Amino acid sequence: MKLIIVESPTKAKTISKFLNKDYQVESSFGHVRDLPAKEMGIDIEHDFEPKYVTPTKAKKTVSALKAAAAKADEVILASDEDREGEAIAWHLAQVLKLKPEKTQRIVFHEITKPAILEALEHPRLINQALVDAQQARRILDRLVGYELSPFLWKKVSKGLSAGRVQSVAIRLIVEREREILAFDAQEYWTVAIKLDAERIKTNFQAELFRLNGKTFNKLEISAEKAKELKNELKGAACTIVKIEQKNVSKNPGSPFTTSTLQQGVNRLLGFSAKQTMTLAQKLYEQGFITYMRTDSLNLSPQFLNESKDYLQSTLGKDYVLAEPRVFKTKGKNAQEAHEAIRPTLVSRTPDDIKDQVDKSTFRLYQLIWQRSLATQMPAAKFSANAINIEAICSNENKHIFRTSGQVLLFDGYLKIYPEKTSEQELPPLKEGEEVALLDINTEQHSTKPPARYSDAGLVKELEKYGIGRPSTYAPTINTILTRNYVERGDDKRLKPTDIALIVNDLLVEHFNKIVDYNFTAGMEDDLDAVANNEKIWQPVIADFYHDFHDNLEKKYEDIKKSDIMPEEKSNEICDKCKSPMIIKTGRYGKFLACSGYPDCRNIKKINGSPSIKKDDPALNALQEKYKGTNCDKCGAEMIVRSGKYGPFLACSAYPKCKNIKNINEEGGKEITCPACKTGQIVKKFSRRGAFYACNNYPDCKNAYWGKPTGDKCPDCESLLVQDKDGGIVCSDKGCGYTK
Repeated sequence: MKLIIVESPTKAKTISKFLNKDYQVESSFGHVRDLPAKEMGIDIEHDFEPKYVTPTKAKKTVSALKAAAAKADEVILASDEDREGEAIAWHLAQVLKLKPEKTQRIVFHEITKPAILEALEHPRLINQALVDAQQARRILDRLVGYELSPFLWKKVSKGLSAGRVQSVAIRLIVEREREILAFDAQEYWTVAIKLDAERIKTNFQAELFRLNGKTFNKLEISAEKAKELKNELKGAACTIVKIEQKNVSKNPGSPFTTSTLQQGVNRLLGFSAKQTMTLAQKLYEQGFITYMRTDSLNLSPQFLNESKDYLQSTLGKDYVLAEPRVFKTKGKNAQEAHEAIRPTLVSRTPDDIKDQVDKSTFRLYQLIWQRSLATQMPAAKFSANAINIEAICSNENKHIFRTSGQVLLFDGYLKIYPEKTSEQELPPLKEGEEVALLDINTEQHSTKPPARYSDAGLVKELEKYGIGRPSTYAPTINTILTRNYVERGDDKRLKPTDIALIVNDLLVEHFNKIVDYNFTAGMEDDLDAVANNEKIWQPVIADFYHDFHDNLEKKYEDIKKSDIMPEEKSNEICDKCKSPMIIKTGRYGKFLACSGYPDCRNIKKINGSPSIKKDDPALNALQEKYKGTNCDKCGAEMIVRSGKYGPFLACSAYPKCKNIKNINEEGGKEITCPACKTGQIVKKFSRRGAFYACNNYPDCKNAYWGKPTGDKCPDCESLLVQDKDGGIVCSDKGCGYTK
């Protein structure tokens, strides 16, 4: 009997289906050895030799695997094909006392019968270079975390942690937040005209394109200038002076890699990077998709042939390419032997697995299947048109207005992979034709700051700088969230906490190498060189560690906690000892603490939220606005409080009365619920974030995930809502209207 060991029970179950009784497939349930939890476990004086132990939770598994290995004629290690999988195989060989020169190691990109049988025909030895690269990363991160974290406990706050990649990710998020805070919004106006083409009895709109024949910066159009233009344009003679018509093509995107999968799924389905990888792991282990940790854009000849046959038989020859479309991987360290993420069988449509997986997993598979097939389909073709209208004013100024649109001529890959495309068919006008000016509209706008990072945006930025690798993006984001350096806003975007700002500034000033983008990317290159057998891992660690350690020892002496964590005065008095309360910052943000410490240890949240001060002008303005509002349950006055999701009204008789109400802190108009006609649409919160629902719940269960604008869809009369990208769409998904 031959024993095959994989790292996942689901993977073991799938592989077992393909093999006969000569094989026994068992799972190691992940790593069977690791560095110890309560000590560093690295012998710095002896070439950073790691001390590995078997975690308590793995001991039972190891005993079972030893018993199975003792009965087996052969042991075959079949963990995943990346560095982590190679390290798991190496650790298994160590605990099972297998001879490296005789231990069989198999790898495969997909869990299908042909792939497994092919791998069994071509076993190899454990790749020690890949093992060393994984060891080096683990040791490097342990050294940084184990030595820098206690420094943060002493100088900043207990319970903090630091990490090589996580600290760089935090820096990106902090710097983006400061860009937003420093942003100075500028007002500008747009000018549009409504025109009547009497010949074809059609009205249409056009926007200012050239100002008196010259291009202009949008910020040039101030309120005064817009008013001046409106007066100037009254009675202007308008003529069609140019009509541009051209056919354009749009090619499909490349197949998914780990990075683009996380970005695309976050943008299209709203899943976090961690959720995406968890679901992709399930699909891989069930044999539905190829390996999901990859930076390659390769597609196998088998997939290309299957795609062509499937498209030919289901959609016809118009949707089949004469030659396969090939994508070239741009990353300098991409492993071209690997494949992009794709379905293992083209003929296994999303509907075929719908009953075998949950809804989220189904949606992910559907997206992967659609994207993969789309890569082998023709481009979509559009007719793109633009019309220039010259408006000649009474003062002889000549302004050009433009309207543009496009019409889909051939859907191509959009047949399978739907993307947002705006279609607008322009009226059949002629050059030289005069059109009547019906109306002049001016509208105020303001420039917007850069948005906070979404999971997709942060992954893209990390990849741009070369920080981390495909397998590290999701764990990095999850780490900075769970350690309270970052929190998700109502829009699911990443916002730094107060403590993140403090720790980031400390690291940037005193441990710049740790959070330097180029240094971190260079370290990734060194680890790649170790994996490629071009460098020895110990010198890579030594080059970093000795400078880092010496600097850390010096900073213990140079830095005082009071310099990093200055205390702030407050107007609060301690309700226990009557001493003044001061504002401090801890791991979970700002809080009030008694100045009489250690004799008095009283602490309090600030206005119910650690991140909002008592003298917050926004809260004071809301308090004034809702002054005199009474509780509809007990009649006591309602007061403004602030919680995790922002301001709300709370009964002043708390804790006797616990009534609370949402308030419209943005000053928007009240929206009557279109379902029950009596309730109001208010902002609410769930574990998934903010949503909008009728306040007559549970009698009325009408709800929206996007923020309603108050306007109705011109096509179906449903409410219009704001989507996650800031656009305006119909709340009825079946309608498809976008503004």
